[in-house]
Amino acid sequence: MATYLIFTRLGPDSFKDPAEFRQLADRVSEEIRKRCPGVTWKDSYVTLGRYDIVDVVEANDQAEVERAAMIIRALARATTETMVATPWKEFLQRLG
Repeated sequence: MATYLIFTRLGPDSFKDPAEFRQLADRVSEEIRKRCPGVTWKDSYVTLGRYDIVDVVEANDQAEVERAAMIIRALARATTETMVATPWKEFLQRLG
């Protein structure tokens, strides 16, 4: 199973009041659970940098991760950037 990082930057019209963010997050999560059953959420982080949120997910099918990122973009009115991530020890083993 591959690991992916989804970096999300919320748009100015993602929500009007910070109290609405929980509802938005719940809505996005529920839609991803329904439409992307092969994506397993491992963790999520709020950051204080270029991106607002970093999600760590696992999936066997890259297309499902792509679909999850599009759901985030559409429902949260956000931009995303997705990267495949290789665990450090696994990467070192591949080097020989």
